[in-house]
Amino acid sequence: MRSMDLEVNMRKSLEATQRTFNTIRTGRANPSLLDKIIVEYYGAETPLKALATISTPDAQTIQIQPFDSGSMALIEKAIATSDLGLTTNNDGRLIRINIPPLTTERRKDLCKLLAKYAEEGKVALRNIRRDAIDQIKKQEKDGELSEDLSRDEQEKVQKVTDKSIVELEKLLADKEADILKV
Repeated sequence: MRSMDLEVNMRKSLEATQRTFNTIRTGRANPSLLDKIIVEYYGAETPLKALATISTPDAQTIQIQPFDSGSMALIEKAIATSDLGLTTNNDGRLIRINIPPLTTERRKDLCKLLAKYAEEGKVALRNIRRDAIDQIKKQEKDGELSEDLSRDEQEKVQKVTDKSIVELEKLLADKEADILKV
């Protein structure tokens, strides 16, 4: 695996972990909290983003304006059955979600969940590293690379992996700081 491909794959893995982090709520409203919400709309599972405009008029409110007013009840049901624990407020035209302040207990739970997601991200990075090193060893075995060149390539792979893990740790620390900030 060329180092360019390796870096691209690791970048994609970091971005996926960042998207997962964004679905965890902090003390303020954020439209990406609703990214995982899927609505049963005319028999098809449809992402909420495809059915409505989602905005945050202030730090404690998420506002959802459906493109089709007939989908309001379906959107409310999808939010109510999600694991977000949020309650909706429907005025017939808009759905508003008030984001209550997080309790200390809930903040700790969210940090644990965040740590779990970070560990999954690290596993993904290590899997990319393993695949790259296996490919380098195969090239060495097939005679395409000398032993020294193989060792150098493996060291490069390890350096890229270490750099990516440090970056993931920084993403984790930033998100934890957001969650713990009162």
